[in-house]
Amino acid sequence: MRHDIQPNERSFSTKEVAEQVGIATPTVRKYGQILERNGYEFFKDAERRIFVQSDIEALIALRDTNSPLDDTAKELMVQQKKRLESPKETGVAAPDTYDNLLQDPNQLKEFLGFLANELAATREMNSQLSTNMSELKTTISRLQQDQHVISSGIGNSAQKTHAKIEKLTEQQKTDFEKLLELEKQKSEFLQKELQIMRDEQQKEWRAQTDFNKRLENKVQEPKGILERLLSKLR
Repeated sequence: MRHDIQPNERSFSTKEVAEQVGIATPTVRKYGQILERNGYEFFKDAERRIFVQSDIEALIALRDTNSPLDDTAKELMVQQKKRLESPKETGVAAPDTYDNLLQDPNQLKEFLGFLANELAATREMNSQLSTNMSELKTTISRLQQDQHVISSGIGNSAQKTHAKIEKLTEQQKTDFEKLLELEKQKSEFLQKELQIMRDEQQKEWRAQTDFNKRLENKVQEPKGILERLLSKLR
């Protein structure tokens, strides 16, 4: 376990580390995962990483390396392990027992300073989380309003479209019925005209037949007279 925290050493949030190292917040998390995968240890509050200056230097080394990230992470893990194993480089660690802590005012002061820094960082993180949650709630509320507006617009548009379709359908039905009635009237008119033409044609045929009969009778009358004259001459 790590015990290389220095007296009054400041801790940093992920956002602060990203600003100091000059990388994006997701990249800080990615580098942290690579380091942990290769045995590097972080101070943690539950699952949240707490960064100190030595961690920032490790992230900078990952940022600037030309070697594979896992290889560099292994080297950083070895350096950390050596530092933790060396009693000269551990600095003033947190006291092992509360009895020793209370007996040494300087250590108590340093430990309280460390706790104050941790508390400040935690408050800052909580404040940032509260701000982010508020912004998220506002965004969700706006999205819900937009969704309602869009849904209402779609519903109104669908109703208008349906009404237009019904109106067009009714208009087409009316126009078709009018056209059908006109065609019916036109058909009846043509049938009447055709019947009139047929009646007139029959009248003409009868008149022509009567004329032909009269003409034939007129032609046959002189023939009868001639035959009677010839009979008398015989």
